[in-house]
Amino acid sequence: MNLETLKDKLLIHLTGEEFIYLQKNFSTDLPKEKPDTISGKNYVYGIRGIAKLLGCSQSSANRIKKTGIIDKAIIQNGRKIIVDSELALELLKKSK
Repeated sequence: MNLETLKDKLLIHLTGEEFIYLQKNFSTDLPKEKPDTISGKNYVYGIRGIAKLLGCSQSSANRIKKTGIIDKAIIQNGRKIIVDSELALELLKKSK
């Protein structure tokens, strides 16, 4: 198979064999998702991020945020919420 002829074809006009050929020989691995880090710190974003970090529901995460226990770990500008995950977990451990 010639790569130049395959380049000129529309994707819907490729045969199964041609498609598999392209997939096997010319696929590039997508970069793996890396954690959001700034200067070595891990951050989560929004109430959903807090819920995922703590393994709870979004309503529970919102309730925890409102208590003020993790306020030192939160940076908020309007509706944007950024949470230092390591600091938030430390603050939760200390509060118990």
